[in-house]
Order: sequence, then C-alpha cells, then structure tokens
Amino acid sequence: LLSPVLVPRPSLSLHPSQGVSLGDPVTLRCHLPRLAAWVWLYREGGWSYNKGKEKDQDAAEFSFVSTLQEHAGRYWCQYQVSWAEEASEKSDPVELVLTDHSYSPSSISHHPEQCVEMGTNITICCRNKDYGAAFLLHKDGSSPPIKHQDPSGGGAANFTFLAVTPADSGTYRCSYRPRGYPFVSSPLGDSVMLEVTPTAAPSGVEEQSHANLVMALVRGFVAALVFGLGVFFVIDARSLWIQRDDNCGAPPVTVSV
Repeated sequence: LLSPVLVPRPSLSLHPSQGVSLGDPVTLRCHLPRLAAWVWLYREGGWSYNKGKEKDQDAAEFSFVSTLQEHAGRYWCQYQVSWAEEASEKSDPVELVLTDHSYSPSSISHHPEQCVEMGTNITICCRNKDYGAAFLLHKDGSSPPIKHQDPSGGGAANFTFLAVTPADSGTYRCSYRPRGYPFVSSPLGDSVMLEVTPTAAPSGVEEQSHANLVMALVRGFVAALVFGLGVFFVIDARSLWIQRDDNCGAPPVTVSV
C-alpha cells in the first residue's frame, strides 16, 4: 500500500494583530506552503468560508471591512491543492479579540505603592463593575497579557508577584472580558508604575566594609614605611662600609718633631 502524501500545514495571521476595536477593519491571512486552488477559513462554533484563488498566490486573505461582535472568536485555515489530493491539516488557531468601548475601563492599584526593594512581595489589584469578568494584566512592552484570572464574581482580581526583581519594574494596566464573551475586551484602564530597586546592604555590613577598607589602607601604609626604612638602613650601612674600606687603605701619616 502506498503511504498517503502529507500535505504541509498552512499558518494563519491577523492584521492588525492586536488592538482591534469593534467597527475596525481586520484581515485574516492564510499563508500557504504550497500553491493551492481552494482555501477554507473556519471560526470556532460558527461558520466556515471557502475561497477559490489563483494558483500563483502563496496566501489567501479574508477581510472584515467593519468588524462586528459576532466576528470575534478563534479561527483556523485549511487548503487543498486539487480535488485529486487530500486537504491539508488545519493551521494553528489565532484569536480575534475585539475591544468594545461601551465597557468602562477597570481601575488598578498596587500594594505596597512606593518603590519596593528586590525580594518584596507585591499585589496588583484590578477592579470593575461586577460583570463576572475574567481579568487580564498587561505590561507595557509585552504584546500578550502577562497574567489572567478567571471570573470570581466579585468584580476584582488580585495578581501577586513573589520576590520581585528589577525585571518586574514597568507600567501595568488591566482589562477584562465580560462573562459569556471570551473574545470581547474592555479598553485598557489607567496605569500604575512599579519600580524595583536593588536591596540596600544592612548598616552593620556597611560599617564593617568601611572598617575593613581603613585597616587595609593602614596595613598598606605600614608595609610601605617598613620597606622604605629597610632600604634606608641598607643604603646607610653600605655607605659606612665603603668609608671604612677607604680609611684602611690610606697611607700612614709621618709626624716630624
């Protein structure tokens, strides 16, 4: 029996990849490792869309001119080179999350509030009106949310960082996704700044370090002084020996009466 020919999987990408609000245009692009005749776009729990394409294209695009809430969701794509060949496996999924500005942004706070030293435990709290929401914590400079907490029904979520380091320094914001709408997000709320400073040495350690430095300097000075005196005495002794040798070799002196 002949083994079936494995058809390489496509990949799917979003453009823009994040920050899409309701009403914005968005494009899902299926990248094809082989030139294909048909491409399918699937939405989880919903519809699929079949698109014929030109053979010389290595990608197929599916666009929403103005996104609606029902467009939010998880998507895959798949392709087929010809009816005589098997269809490829589905791509890895991508998530289209739409920001709905009708939801008010969440508030944020952190404790302790001032600059903290390395090793401190800190908590960032996100709050909103009680929508039974799932909260997400964002850090500026990181594309995906860095932490997620499922709905608790209390309208708040606490994100704890244990033994923080300078790498945890940065600007943080919250968003939430209302219950029943996992791909609809609130706008990002206000921010808080976390600054982590290196741990200061204990005062006793600083004093001991200072005392050690003074002792090292004193020892160095004494060693230099002893060395200098030693060199002086060696040179002085050598001078005395030279004078003695000169006196021994001098001619006798005759005294006439």
